[in-house]
Amino acid sequence: MTDNLASKPAQPRAFLGVERSARDLRWIPRLGAAGENRALAMAQTHGISELIARVLAGRDVPVDAAPAFLDPTLRDLMPDPEVMTDCAAAVARLTAAIRNSERVAIFGDYDVDGACSSALMYRFLKAFDLPVEIYIPDRIFEGYGPNPRAINTLIDSGAELIVTVDCGSTSHESLAAAKARGIDVVVIDHHQVGVELPECTALVNPNREDDLSGQGHLCAAGVVFLVLVATLRALRQAGDLRAGRVDLLAWLDIVALATVCDVVPLKGLNRAYVVKGLIVARSLSNPGLAALFKRAGLAGPVTPYHFGFLIGPRINAGGRIGDAALGSRLLTVEAGEEADAIAERLDQLNRERQVIETAMLAEAEADAVAEFGDGSGAGIIVTAREGWHPGVVGLLASRLKDRFGRPAFAIAFDANGRGTGSGRSIAGFDLGRVVRMAVEEGLLVKGGGHAMAAGITVLREKLSGLRAFFEEHAREQVEQLAVNAVLKVDGALSASGATLDLIDRLEAAGPYGSGHPQPVFAVPAHKLRDARVIGTGGHVKVTLESPEGAHLDGIAFRAADKPLGEMLLSARGRRLHVAGSLSGDYYQGRRRVQLRIIDAAEPR
Repeated sequence: MTDNLASKPAQPRAFLGVERSARDLRWIPRLGAAGENRALAMAQTHGISELIARVLAGRDVPVDAAPAFLDPTLRDLMPDPEVMTDCAAAVARLTAAIRNSERVAIFGDYDVDGACSSALMYRFLKAFDLPVEIYIPDRIFEGYGPNPRAINTLIDSGAELIVTVDCGSTSHESLAAAKARGIDVVVIDHHQVGVELPECTALVNPNREDDLSGQGHLCAAGVVFLVLVATLRALRQAGDLRAGRVDLLAWLDIVALATVCDVVPLKGLNRAYVVKGLIVARSLSNPGLAALFKRAGLAGPVTPYHFGFLIGPRINAGGRIGDAALGSRLLTVEAGEEADAIAERLDQLNRERQVIETAMLAEAEADAVAEFGDGSGAGIIVTAREGWHPGVVGLLASRLKDRFGRPAFAIAFDANGRGTGSGRSIAGFDLGRVVRMAVEEGLLVKGGGHAMAAGITVLREKLSGLRAFFEEHAREQVEQLAVNAVLKVDGALSASGATLDLIDRLEAAGPYGSGHPQPVFAVPAHKLRDARVIGTGGHVKVTLESPEGAHLDGIAFRAADKPLGEMLLSARGRRLHVAGSLSGDYYQGRRRVQLRIIDAAEPR
């Protein structure tokens, strides 16, 4: 017994003594003893500030890699694209199409990554004067990926080559339909795929099992960019003078947008894509992006936050409840007038989406509470109703996941009992794997995805069996993840220490996102001078006061009806530990410090 206890790793001490917070998390320091040593070595070896060294060490950046991490370059991080399986075959087919002036149809997905991937391929082929069109399927009537009817329609319209982007890796029937009519298909994708692949001319997907490129963290637009790099190289080597028209680096804003919005890990090449893409984005040289930024009320230079929370939702709104092709059209237009019209339409659709989402979320949360209570006994939260808008179920799943701390699905059934669903997962649980298992068990008509998100099609008569299957294969692991749920804190900070200079230093270690999380600071035992609900989204705005009298504004988004918001609102005039990330927001032309609150706890 003693030996077993001694062999268990020691639990890190609770940061500020917080064992359970408003969000039922245990706060722990991000850096252990080894991390502290690594941060010290990093600071001493490279002359990096102690704060930045701590941030990098807390995100497992090796000491020797720190300088390159702070200045990621495409030259250093981009592999030879042809290390990806089938990339050479894709390049050969694309160059042949360009040489022969073939008519090309691009089949994309209806999300941001699909729109960006389609736009990249379109811009490239147009530079070589090819007749090219983009086809984005209707989310509701066609669903995800190529379908035989659409494939045949494209061929009937004269397509001599079909290129699928951000989809196609599992489209066996649709690609077989193209082959039967003698039309080549090139697939460029990043979604997880099984051993059996569809028949096509080339399938470039760094997540296929026989791909050893190590680029499986890329989004589809990142993969498309690599294929285009190799294609441009081949055309230059062949002496095609039109290759001089193409400046791929000028399109990195599109790649960065997709990389941020598809929430892929910001490591390796993805970091270079985003860092360099933000530089391009800040020039506002893409008419469509410039118009949408203007419509969204951009203040200050473009950041990953703007991509993820201003631009992404508006482009997605087209695919969710409107014209799915609007996003790719926006990113390919050249005229400002047309860009303004599309941006206005996407902004309008986004407002409509918000209204629909609010009503559906109230129903979904009520159903989830009735079925699962506080969610603590559930493996995967599954909500379903007839009449829900299929284009909004992914957002519902995300909100349910956040509220209950469990993987969640929302399913919209039509009048015929066919359900379109979307799921979101928590860190540590591979949702895509469970969905693929359910497909193999015959519980789903179709389904796929990756660790953190998945899409499904299910018949109503299979719903109870699907719920039971999810519980059987998820509950134990999910419960263990919930028991061990922690908030990793990078350090403590007072209101007086939260300065714009600090934010500038933190941004030097960014950009932050999936796989490279935003630094989290605890503001200990500050008095809440003010706490109130603002806006229509239930945001809670607070003003924190340090013992020395310094003030710091903070906001907890969509928190009013959640335990975090309730704790903040009830603590007016009292001291509270508050944790969050710092941001430099622009208000009325002035930059100011704000704490984006993610948790709070009562001082002990």
